[in-house]
Amino acid sequence: MKPGLSIITATYNSAGTIRDCLASVAAQSIEVEHIIVDGASTDTTLEIVNEFPHVTRVVSERDNGIYDAMNKGIALASGDVVGILNSDDFYAGPNVLQQVMAAFSATEEPDSCYGDLEYVDACDSARVTRYWRSGQFRKSSFYWGWMPPHPSFFVKREIYDHCGMFNTAMGTAADYELMLRFLLKFGISAAYIPAVLVKMRSGGASNASIINRFKANRMDRKAWEINRLSPYPWTTCLKPLRKIGQFRVFF
Repeated sequence: MKPGLSIITATYNSAGTIRDCLASVAAQSIEVEHIIVDGASTDTTLEIVNEFPHVTRVVSERDNGIYDAMNKGIALASGDVVGILNSDDFYAGPNVLQQVMAAFSATEEPDSCYGDLEYVDACDSARVTRYWRSGQFRKSSFYWGWMPPHPSFFVKREIYDHCGMFNTAMGTAADYELMLRFLLKFGISAAYIPAVLVKMRSGGASNASIINRFKANRMDRKAWEINRLSPYPWTTCLKPLRKIGQFRVFF
């Protein structure tokens, strides 16, 4: 019997972090389909991947960026539910995916589920630098700058067939656009798991500089436009501001 859950990990020269990612999937208490889509790495990424027998499939070829790789992985997925785990992220514990599948087995049978996320120091993964508490989703949430953390977002495979995959033209806003499209435009149902599901190493292209943040804000607005949705004037400005309260200060 095929696993009910497929996990997609896109890699490219990820030797420095991929081991933690792979180990966290291998340690899960349920069987999953783990698909690695590699962008023709030139370091030891693939050698490390080969050390983990739980990995179901590996594709290594040039791609058009991380979201193109994710789309390839989704197309290959055979599970009823699909999750995306970045190569520098890892699950918070061995029962994370069991909690996810339990959410999908609930009486309401949601189309998607999501949880909380912790950012950890890039060099010391035990040091939490930011806590992203998602909270319950409401239809008005996106209008007030809300979004769930994408690595904690799990979706039924059939939703991708019906609503489409990642729009690779959206750059670093592709995950925001996809969740906006799924949850707001198409109105899929979502269940919130009030627990940390994923730990993410600090960093990220969209927040690397003021210029990048400006570009990301512009793409966030475009995400609304291409879906023919009308945000409030302050919606995309609130999105980065919501992050301020998530940071933890260490003395």
